[in-house]
Amino acid sequence: MSWADRPIETAREARMSSATTQIDPTKPSIARVYDAFLGGTDNYEVDREVVRSVQQAAPEAADLAVENRAFLIRVCRFLAGQAGITQYLDCGSGLPTAENTHQVVQRVNPGARIVYVDNDPLVLAHSRALLDGNESAVITAEDIFEPERLLGNALVRSHLDWEQPIALLHMGTLHHYNREDTRTRTDVMRAYLDALPSGSYVAISHFLDPEDEFSPTARRMEDLFLHSMMGSGTFSTKAELEELFHGLEMIDPGLVRCADWWPEGPRLRPLSAAQRCIAGGVAHKVRDH
Repeated sequence: MSWADRPIETAREARMSSATTQIDPTKPSIARVYDAFLGGTDNYEVDREVVRSVQQAAPEAADLAVENRAFLIRVCRFLAGQAGITQYLDCGSGLPTAENTHQVVQRVNPGARIVYVDNDPLVLAHSRALLDGNESAVITAEDIFEPERLLGNALVRSHLDWEQPIALLHMGTLHHYNREDTRTRTDVMRAYLDALPSGSYVAISHFLDPEDEFSPTARRMEDLFLHSMMGSGTFSTKAELEELFHGLEMIDPGLVRCADWWPEGPRLRPLSAAQRCIAGGVAHKVRDH
């Protein structure tokens, strides 16, 4: 019996069971914490505790995850529909929910090729089940903060054509990078950018310190993330985040709050504090002339 033929709960429990031997349920996982923020079921009490602690600083903290996901979906529609990109490298893809990258872009172009990269065992188990039978979308296990190793991965090299434009997605990943003492986030991104073919696109979302009256909320959330068992979740200023796109041409409207990047309709209510504390942008690696 295939995964698709099994009852949903039975399939989920089976995947959880298959990954359990590699999971430490006493330590929070970034992917599971995001799942908990989104109201998912693939998380443990230790993950939900991180969510509750951050909600002490901002009751609407779940909006961080919601806006991140909505931004991903809008970006993928743009890249597939407007930019005509047919190849995607999704770094730190997280647990599957509705409207994953391959589902969005393959709705526009069924032949689009996607490589997901993650190293969380539960993410790998769920994703492999979800992608079963989809020859154009695959997942591989690598540390997304070791770009040279990731870019040399056999599946990454073979599944994508590195002579043609690729969309690199780092959605909600870089704010969890905590090795700044040895290599900065900008250096990590530069390794990716140098490897991308001309004509490629880069999309990044990241926790934001808006440097306004909501800055104290951002810093309280940051403090709770950093001092939780997860130990990561840095909020950066716009100027700091712009460095991640060094040498690229930003796509209008540039680096903005995720909620302001080509929203799907008029805004009928004010943004919450959390919605004001996550930013995103898309940039183009201009073709050589």
